[in-house]
Amino acid sequence: MQKYLIFAGLFLFATACMASDKPAPPGFLEGHLCIISLNPVEPGDGELPTVTPETFANYPMVVLSEDRKQEIARFSADAKGDYRIALPPGAYVLDIQDRERKHVRAIPRRFTVVSNQTVHLNMEMDTGVR
Repeated sequence: MQKYLIFAGLFLFATACMASDKPAPPGFLEGHLCIISLNPVEPGDGELPTVTPETFANYPMVVLSEDRKQEIARFSADAKGDYRIALPPGAYVLDIQDRERKHVRAIPRRFTVVSNQTVHLNMEMDTGVR
């Protein structure tokens, strides 16, 4: 009888350990990238530059670890500036890739992802093009 209790205890322990190795379901980050330019200068032909689908592709976004030392994901907004990405639960920072090198004005945004939930976070950036 004692052998069976020991075996049952080991089985339950092993089962609990295997269950804890299973990753938590992802959560989602979604939002809109707004590209702005304050006080745009009107070109000689009178047409103001517009934001095109290619413009969004030129400014990919990155999800960084909370300490900003590790890149978790890289993605671009769609043709309308919208984005949605699955991420494991955790605390992150959303930023524009190579923001400083490209002289893009944007404020990195902190956010937290929870399993099976969606966090909505919009991002604004200014390309500095006048």
